[in-house]
Amino acid sequence: MERPLPRFVEVRRLACGSVAFYFRIPTYYRSLGCEMANEPLGTSYEAACGQEGKGGRAATLNALFDEWNNHRRGEPGEGEQGKIARYGTIDWLFRQYKTEKAYTEKVSPRSRPDYERIMQMICDTVDKSGRRIGERQIMEVTPRAADKIYDKIINGPNGIRLRQGEKVVGLCRKAWRIMRRLHPELFDKKHPNPWDDFTLKSRTKTKKHAVTREEVYKFAWGCIKEGRPEPAAVAVICFEWLQRPENVVAGFLTWPDYRSKNWPNAVRIEHHKNKALVWHPLEETLDGETVKFYAEAEDVLSHLPKLGVPMIMRRIQKGERKGDAKVWSYPGMEKVVQQMRKKIDGVSKLFTLDSCRHGGMTELEEAELTDGQGRALSGHKTAQAYRGYAKETMMRALAATRKRHAHLLAQKELDQQNADGAASPRDEAQTSPISNTGVRSQG
Repeated sequence: MERPLPRFVEVRRLACGSVAFYFRIPTYYRSLGCEMANEPLGTSYEAACGQEGKGGRAATLNALFDEWNNHRRGEPGEGEQGKIARYGTIDWLFRQYKTEKAYTEKVSPRSRPDYERIMQMICDTVDKSGRRIGERQIMEVTPRAADKIYDKIINGPNGIRLRQGEKVVGLCRKAWRIMRRLHPELFDKKHPNPWDDFTLKSRTKTKKHAVTREEVYKFAWGCIKEGRPEPAAVAVICFEWLQRPENVVAGFLTWPDYRSKNWPNAVRIEHHKNKALVWHPLEETLDGETVKFYAEAEDVLSHLPKLGVPMIMRRIQKGERKGDAKVWSYPGMEKVVQQMRKKIDGVSKLFTLDSCRHGGMTELEEAELTDGQGRALSGHKTAQAYRGYAKETMMRALAATRKRHAHLLAQKELDQQNADGAASPRDEAQTSPISNTGVRSQG
């Protein structure tokens, strides 16, 4: 059965054989002045078109097109006339910014809800005259006006919110820079970007919570006991192989990445944020003896059902596609993680997938790896940028993994020695020569 396509959405067959979806504005509307960018929507029908072609990214783009087209014809949209973003206003600036590649390609799906919330907060902020900031023309926002907007934002109804102010300044600086290049006539020539060189109020930054190895595996085995191997696997992957949780959940780690034909003793981790590729050695054989570096992690993964190419997938429970497999949404996985956390004893209230990855990074520091060895495992880039040669990376990663594994074994041995030492004072008291002979009296 052929699924319906939203307006302006095209289907194209890729070289690999799969289909991809594209949003393309007809040339007729281009000639009328429509400046919305065409956009690739990916290979997922649900993400591109939503259920029955009535949602997804296409729905957002079509809504933006309708606003432009209604404004061109001088007509209100489905909502009130006041909801239409007038050309050159801050409402319009943010709406247009969301159609540009700087947003669609550079802002991850996980971060977009926060971007949307910050933009809405800016636009709905009211000045002294009772006017929404979103209704102002871009040119009206001078450096002084930007300072006043910032002060309005940070003085929230429930107290000071400096972090929100930082997000507002960062987002506005970026949006002003991107849109000025495309529409220079809308910006003040004297102060083209009032958010540059902005002085932020200082705040004490909270340290991200990092969970321990013990807590990660307590959570993982608890999930497996409850019949939920997917959150167990995601937590372990984030901790051991340091992949960003949104990438794991989105299905970027696949079964062919794990002990593949070409790399039977390694797992391939790609970090989509910075395009870094890291091979993590899983075992090493020396003098006929094989040492598995991630034996418990692989034991957890062995409970995962193979539902498709991505490692983390779930069955659809209802609807026409009931029984089919699909990747998880990040909010959906987060919800399950919190449900499992509450059921499993000994797991902190601060347990999240982010804290699992942060805990793995903390363990690298505790293992006293060099900066280069740590980057070989985490995929982080510096000025010397990760060069992408698998052979060199594998050698560095092997040395780093050996050291990390040795640290774990040494820690276990130390814990055992401490446990054995706890009983030794009692034994010494029973066998002490002083206790048998007593103390000599001095005559």
